[in-house]
Amino acid sequence: MTTDPGELLLIRHGETEWSRTDRHTGRTDVPLAPDGEAQARALVPVLAARRITAVLCSPLQRAVRTAELSLPRGTGVVLEPGLMEWDYGAYEGMTTAQIRQTRPGWDLWRDGVPTDGAERPGETLAQVGNRCDNVLARACAALEETGGDVALFAHGHVLRALTARWLGQGTEAGALYRLGTATLSVLGTEHSRRVITGWNIPA
Repeated sequence: MTTDPGELLLIRHGETEWSRTDRHTGRTDVPLAPDGEAQARALVPVLAARRITAVLCSPLQRAVRTAELSLPRGTGVVLEPGLMEWDYGAYEGMTTAQIRQTRPGWDLWRDGVPTDGAERPGETLAQVGNRCDNVLARACAALEETGGDVALFAHGHVLRALTARWLGQGTEAGALYRLGTATLSVLGTEHSRRVITGWNIPA
């Protein structure tokens, strides 16, 4: 008798005031909004149905709080800096519409962000991709070691980039994977090929 291999569970944090208004929220440590906390609690039965044996979480409070509210009490959560959201540099806190006032047609996945700021240096697409590769290496090691599911609590853009890297695509392919707040997505394998087995599933 064989057991099914574990999968990667991607959980985007619940809603914040900034995500509600489509502001780029990179390293600004905003809390969950009340609706975001309710969204996180709604994930409890969804995650309880999985055999989670390891949890990696962005250290930003919106991700940590989502993990606290959606996992059984006492679940071990390891903070993983590699799961922090994209550093948007000078575009932190701005909406796409605001950015396009000075950069018409701007697209994050094609054009990137300013990378010359002192306080907010910003990240290139390649830097984000490298971070995701490192996280995947750690998560895959946990999959092999534990045999169960590995949950990753993080943010919209970094999880989209991580998905692209899982599939062997360039980081820019993250543009194709829309991801809502407080949703579950699942990365697994089929015939030894890396695939998406579930995407953007609401609680």
